[in-house]
Amino acid sequence: MRTIEVDDEVFAYLQRHSEPLVDTPNDVLRRELLKGEKPPADKTGGRKTGALMSVIEAGLAAAGDKVRHHQSRLKRTHDATITADGWIEIPDGRAFPQPSPALKAQTGSDINGWGQYTHVPSGRRLQELREEVAKRQA
Repeated sequence: MRTIEVDDEVFAYLQRHSEPLVDTPNDVLRRELLKGEKPPADKTGGRKTGALMSVIEAGLAAAGDKVRHHQSRLKRTHDATITADGWIEIPDGRAFPQPSPALKAQTGSDINGWGQYTHVPSGRRLQELREEVAKRQA
C-alpha cells in the first residue's frame, strides 16, 4: 500500500463520486481511472485484515463461511462470504473490511452489519460472535 496526498478539490471530487460508507478513495480512483478493473490476483494479498479476523482466529468462523441477512418485508435474502483475511465478500465480487458497508452495498440502506448478518453455520449474529471474542480476551 502507498500513501498519497490530495488537495481539497480532488478530495471533493472523490466524495462526489463515491457511495458513502461503501467506497474508499481507492475504489473511486480505480473506477474512474481504471474503469473498474480489479487488481491482479497477486496484489490482493497486500490488503489489511478485515474486522472478522478476530472471529476467525477465535475459531468461531472460518474462511468460506456464509453470512446472511433476510429482509422479511421485502422478501429478499442477502448472502456474503467471509474471506481468509477477515473481509466480507458479496456476490458481485466486491469485498469489505467491515460488515456494515458490505450490507449497505447489498441493501442500499445504512444497516448495522454486525447486528443484522447471521453467521449461517452457527445461526448466531456477527455481533454475538464479536462479543464472545471480546469476553475471551478480557
